Amino acid sequence: MDIATLLGLIAGLALVFGSILMGGGLGAFFNVPSLLITVGGSFSALLIAFPLEKVIGAAAVAKNCFSHQLPSPSEVIKQIVELATICRRDGPLALESKIEELKDPFLAKGVQLVVDGTPQEVLREILDIEISWLQERHTTGKKIFESLGASAPAFGLVGTLIGLIQMLRTLDDPSKLGGSMAVALLTTFYGALLANLFAMPLAGKLENRSKEEVLIRELMVEGLVSMTQGHSPRLIEEKLKAFLAPKLREAMG
Repeated sequence: MDIATLLGLIAGLALVFGSILMGGGLGAFFNVPSLLITVGGSFSALLIAFPLEKVIGAAAVAKNCFSHQLPSPSEVIKQIVELATICRRDGPLALESKIEELKDPFLAKGVQLVVDGTPQEVLREILDIEISWLQERHTTGKKIFESLGASAPAFGLVGTLIGLIQMLRTLDDPSKLGGSMAVALLTTFYGALLANLFAMPLAGKLENRSKEEVLIRELMVEGLVSMTQGHSPRLIEEKLKAFLAPKLREAMG
């Protein structure tokens, strides 16, 4: 589990609601019409902008921000070097017994292609297509959350305008001013909270997570292609280290 994402979300909510409680109570900050305008309107806009299956799929992509833990590049390099050592010593067919032990489906597929004697050009082409579709899914998820982050404050403003119009229409009845003012102010609050504590941070996390995952996949591709080229494990290790920042290279030794 990604503790940083969960911790940030919990801390943000705790600070906001803690401040509300210190100033009075939560009751004044709960308004059903405001929620319907802001949350309902924002998700309705998503359904207009994106296909339904993409919106539903974004929820699964968002789960990666909380639960999907990627291996570190150094761990991947060590794993590739171990596989390369077996391939160099015993031949590609010896890797077949290791496929079931691999937890990463992408790496397992690549190793199976090596075992099958796939030419390096075809091997790279197949795996690059997988990476391209991975980036496409992540980009779509990021766009959906960015769209949510943009539409939530906008619908908060819509709610504010609705509340102000209702308030102006009831100036002669002071008993109705409070409800109209609550809609006017709380929709802006809900929109800002939804956008800045949930949608935009998740869009940023998805972008970073996508870059990390693509790097891992590219390391695997280069390692597997190098195996088919008959490179030594030591040469493969040095080649893959070139993908890393200098500090990470020094840490690997």
